[in-house]
Order: sequence, then C-alpha cells, then structure tokens
Amino acid sequence: MIHKYKLNGYNIVLDVNSGGVHLVDELTYDMLDNVKPPFDDECPERVIEKLSRFYTPDEIKSCYEEVVELYKNDILFSEDDYEKYAKYSVPAPVKAMCLLVEQDCNLRCEYCFASTGDYGLGCRMHMDFATGKKAIDFLIENSKDRINLELDFFGGEPLMNFDVVKQIVEYAREQEKIHNKNFRFTVTTNGMLLDDDKIDFINKEMSNVVLSVDGRKEVNDRVRKRIDGTGCYDRIMPKYKDLVEKRNGKEYYVRGTFTKYNLDFANDVFSLYDEGFDQISVEPVVSDPSMSYALTEKELPKIFSEYERLAQMLLINDKKGKHFNFFHFMLDLDQGPCAIKRLRGCSSGNEYVAVTPEGDIYPCHQFVGVDGCKMGNIHEGTFDLEMKKQYSSAHIYTKEDCKKCWAKFYCSGGCNANNFIYNGDVHIPHKISCEIEKKRLECAIMMKAAKAAEEEGFEF
Repeated sequence: MIHKYKLNGYNIVLDVNSGGVHLVDELTYDMLDNVKPPFDDECPERVIEKLSRFYTPDEIKSCYEEVVELYKNDILFSEDDYEKYAKYSVPAPVKAMCLLVEQDCNLRCEYCFASTGDYGLGCRMHMDFATGKKAIDFLIENSKDRINLELDFFGGEPLMNFDVVKQIVEYAREQEKIHNKNFRFTVTTNGMLLDDDKIDFINKEMSNVVLSVDGRKEVNDRVRKRIDGTGCYDRIMPKYKDLVEKRNGKEYYVRGTFTKYNLDFANDVFSLYDEGFDQISVEPVVSDPSMSYALTEKELPKIFSEYERLAQMLLINDKKGKHFNFFHFMLDLDQGPCAIKRLRGCSSGNEYVAVTPEGDIYPCHQFVGVDGCKMGNIHEGTFDLEMKKQYSSAHIYTKEDCKKCWAKFYCSGGCNANNFIYNGDVHIPHKISCEIEKKRLECAIMMKAAKAAEEEGFEF
C-alpha cells in the first residue's frame, strides 16, 4: 500500500508498510497512478501510451525500472508484515494510571468532556488520601514486574485537592524503594490556583505538567470561563510563565483546544509561542455535533487548510532559527514506536486505567461515567479481567476501517473512548478525528521531507 499526495510544492509518496517516505518528480508521481504489483519485466505499452503525452518513451521506461527496483528492495509497495504481531496484543501489566483526585472544577469551560468536572455523574467530590493510597497499591500490584510507572493527576482541577496530591506523591515515593518501582508523575491544571508553593512542588516532583490554555486571550476567555462567567487568561498566563521558567528544561506542555469558534487556530499556536512557550499542543474539540462549538464535516476543508498553513508557518519559523515543538507535528520517521504500540495505540483498559474519587476503575478518564464501562472498584477489590482482555485485543486489524487506511501505523486505530462514545464500539473509528489525524500526518511528513530535502540540497 502506498499513499501519495502533493503539499507545499512537494510530491510525496509514503510506503505505508515500510514507513519509507519518497520525494518524487512529476513523472514518478504520475507513474504510480498507473502501476502496481505484480510488475511486468518491461513497462506495459498501455502505461507508455497513457503517459507519452507528457513524457518521452525513454523517460517512462527508465522511471518504470526505478519503481520496480524500489519494489524489489521492499521500500515501495512493501508487504504488510505487522499483522503477525497482532497475536501478541494480549492483556499486559498495568503501567499507567489517571487519578481523578478532584471531580470538581473552578472553571466552567464550554466544551469540557468531563461536564465541567463532575463527569455527568451529578455530584462533585474530591478523592481522599485513603483512596489515593489504595490506587497506588493497585497500580503497584497490577504492574507485575514493570519498574517504570506513570501516574497522571487529573480532574476536574487537581489543584483544588493539592494536599492529597502531595500525600499521594509522598506515599508513592516511599513505595518505590519497597517494591523496586519508579514513578513518573504528571499533573494537568487550569492554573487558577497556582502559587509559589505549588509551582515549587510541581517542578520538583512532576516529570511533566500540562497547562491548559486555548491560545489568544479572546479565544481562551470565550470558552474557558470562571464560575462567574469571566475569563481566566489574565490570571493564569503570568503563573504559567513563572512555572515554565522555573522548570529548568523539564517537560511541560501548554495545551489548548480549538473549536468552530477559532478555525484560524494557527494564530493561537503562534500566540502561545509569542508568549514564550516552546512546547505547544492545540487539539480539535471532540463533541456532540449539535453543539454550537462542535467541529463537523463541514469544517474539515477549513481545518485542513489551516493545518497546512500552520506547517508552512513552522517551516518559515525554523528557517529563522526560532524552533518550537508543536505536539501533533512531532513525528519519528526513523524508528517510531514498537510493533505492538503501532497496532493498538494508548492501550486504554489494558496497560492504562483511570480511578475516580470513589475508587471506581475505568479504561481511561474519558470513559468515566459512561454506562457499561466501569471495570471495577479498588475498595471492593474488583477488576474485570475479561473486560481488560477485550480492550487488549482491540487493534488496527480488528477495526475494519483501519485495515485499509494508510495512516493506521501512526494513529493506531484512534482514541478508543471517542470511538465508543460516538459510535458505540471501540472498533469503529470516529470519522472526523480520523480525517483530521490524516491531515496532520500529511503535514508532519511534509515538514520532515522538506527539512531533509533542504539539508541534502534537493530541488523538486
């Protein structure tokens, strides 16, 4: 399988199964519309006849020979040898947990998937230390021989329950020595409660921190509002800048959401860069299509052109020596994830789970409150291993739409939560998310190819 497209003046051909990316001339690009395996020893007359309007027969024959050579070297039209690894997509030790330490929030963001903090459960609550302690014990026990463990403090707004966050971290650090584990903590915050003490603790203990802000002040404050309806931008930005400056190079992200209200989201990306941040993620909202802010198929052409504009802006910025990371364009074409990771992505419900303030276990934070998705409860000592097995076996070869998709080894079947919530089945990909992901991948591949071509001095 190959995927070919034109972008930013480049003719790009992706060999899906090998991961090889080829920048080709017009003749090769046109040739690939007319040939596929199995190849004849010589270029078919029908191909010569069809292309001879624009190219000479000798050029066409020479190009055909080059395509056949690439095929013989398994870097064009290569065979899919990943499906044999699908049998290893089986239940694995739990290595990551999202801890909903606060099922409440001090903002009322319009698009919040968690229903402004209560996850649609009708009650706002915070986790007590006893539950947090049991969650750590659960993760240690179910991680088996895994040494490196991930724990995300999430909400709602986790800083509303920061004393318990600190207690959980202290307890986990004690257990590291006892059980030969290494915890890597992350916290996601809206920044409203940040102060010097919290910043110091976060920068000491959190390997990563996610700072929520949607870009420009007018964009952010339209949807990310306090309970009284006022915006939060002016309050949080100085705190974010202070936190990032004091992290001394440790991981962080400013993370935004774009909606129908700001389809010019490239401006929000660069607004965050202009504020001094160099690790930026601005992601599309996923929601009920009837909502006023929702992204639907009608918005896709504008979204696609905006991603292309953003990619071009980033390339220009790089040439000026002003590089920053935009999360969805970060792509490793040399190695990438292991085979199993390529097949099943995040591994929600298998290697990753979420725990609520009441101790309920869900496949991930986005499943919380969804009927039929609770996997157990840490206080009751229950954990549905049959459900865990079902999630572990969900991969790109169990998703019919993914099998024939050129992007399957990069998106790994998409978000299981979005698939289930909007399609009722983790095996049916969320269409709009798929289309957006494919455009992002095209842009990311183009950027890699453009930089490689520039370094090698190639012109097309």
